Amino acid sequence: MPVLSETGMEFTRLVVLELVPGEVYAHACGDAEWIVLPLSGACEVRCPAGPGAEPAVSGRGGVGEGPAGSFRLRGRASVFDGPTDFVYLPRDGHADIATAGGGRFALVGARCERRLSPRYGPADAVPVELRGAGQCSRQVHNFAAAGAFDCDRLIAVEVLTPGGNWSSYPPHKHDEHHPGEESRLEEIYFYEIAPHDGTPGVGYQRVTPSPAGKTDVLAEVRSGDVVLVPDGWHGPSIAAPGHDMYYLNVMAGPDTTREWLIRDHPDHAWIRGAWTGQEVDPRLPLNRPAPRPEETP
Repeated sequence: MPVLSETGMEFTRLVVLELVPGEVYAHACGDAEWIVLPLSGACEVRCPAGPGAEPAVSGRGGVGEGPAGSFRLRGRASVFDGPTDFVYLPRDGHADIATAGGGRFALVGARCERRLSPRYGPADAVPVELRGAGQCSRQVHNFAAAGAFDCDRLIAVEVLTPGGNWSSYPPHKHDEHHPGEESRLEEIYFYEIAPHDGTPGVGYQRVTPSPAGKTDVLAEVRSGDVVLVPDGWHGPSIAAPGHDMYYLNVMAGPDTTREWLIRDHPDHAWIRGAWTGQEVDPRLPLNRPAPRPEETP
């Protein structure tokens, strides 16, 4: 059971697993809440609620549930095949992730205080948003956005960028607390880059220093790579022509209100006005017509 990536900052967590058919991974939640998100493949997640769990205010519990504390995730063939279903795990809990057919699974987490109940998030309830226009067009799966699914601190979304386009643009930041204007959130980027005729793809990520920090990154990213953004203006995320880019964003911070408020870089904020009258890239929505995995995990 290779752990492809295991990353933690002060508030955010990420574990990426590759499981072979029939394998079971035991996960201890500790002081963080987690979401099990299939990247490819299906699985069963067994997570008893345990004492002291608060009821959640969102998430369609019951859909996808098996026996008590068991959730079956249909998953998907790849990250480019549209939103997937997922399972929320509470802090101080534990879970077994089992897969009959094998696959790759992300566990995204955030240090938190409240202990909510475990529950299922169906794929068809994930809000899909098209942002930007022209060569700044991208697709966002807001599966655990602040207004889409109830968590204590965790915010997580998926972004799909067609080859040749820029996303996370204009550069923006969320590393200072300004009520109603900007949140304090650190962030993890995890990438998958689509190959072309068997040739692996690449992308590029920029992070520049902000008044609140000194993070300075210019990275070539490939499938499985991670970029940490504890602070700073981040963007663009650039997809090389011919290679669609996927990234998973994991965010959390110390603010008591769970919200995603950003401030655009003053030198580049004007680009939003340039999108007026431009069409969204016709390649979006970017859901490839590949078959979904079998229902049985």
